[in-house]
Amino acid sequence: MTSAEFAARLRLIVITDPELARPRSVLEVVAAALAAGAPAVQVRAKGASARELLELGRQILPLARQHRALLFVNDRLDVALALGADGVHLGPDDLPVAAARHAMPTGFLIGASTDDPEVARGLVAEGADYIGCGAVYATTTKHDAGDVIGLEGLDGVARAVDVPVVGIGGITVARSGEVATTAAAGIAVVGAVMAAADVAAAVKGLLSPWVTRGA
Repeated sequence: MTSAEFAARLRLIVITDPELARPRSVLEVVAAALAAGAPAVQVRAKGASARELLELGRQILPLARQHRALLFVNDRLDVALALGADGVHLGPDDLPVAAARHAMPTGFLIGASTDDPEVARGLVAEGADYIGCGAVYATTTKHDAGDVIGLEGLDGVARAVDVPVVGIGGITVARSGEVATTAAAGIAVVGAVMAAADVAAAVKGLLSPWVTRGA
């Protein structure tokens, strides 16, 4: 996978949330998102045990493979490895990127979160393959999302490193086009897809500015 191909597969990362998906199952929402063209999914379930997260991942994995989408696990490197996921996304309080990279097989992808350009450079030096950056807008789906950095903050991080940077936090279909004006490679969303009445329409709307930009 070339760097351009990798960046294209990060245009939209759909992050799972069982609560927001209700009354539908996460699997139902993810299936619709993948069928509509979502190129990546991150398995996340607040408060879930490792066993529960693994089971959710096992349900999603065949769908991701069917649609040739990347599958990441949030926070839990052990679950990502047990699942056979494409990678893991690590937050500031998780296992350090350098330690994770040292133990990982070739080709395993590591994402890391920061809203600071200097920290982003350090994470890339340690082996991060992409950076999750936000909160771009105010969000209620992550209690520790940090301060709102806006489009300028996201653009600054994206221009500081030579790996893809994905904006996260409060991004909606209406705001996707705004984020696409920055140097970011794509977006990661929770509520914009998990809580969408029409999942396929939401995915297509979120992707549209990025596909147009990359054309």
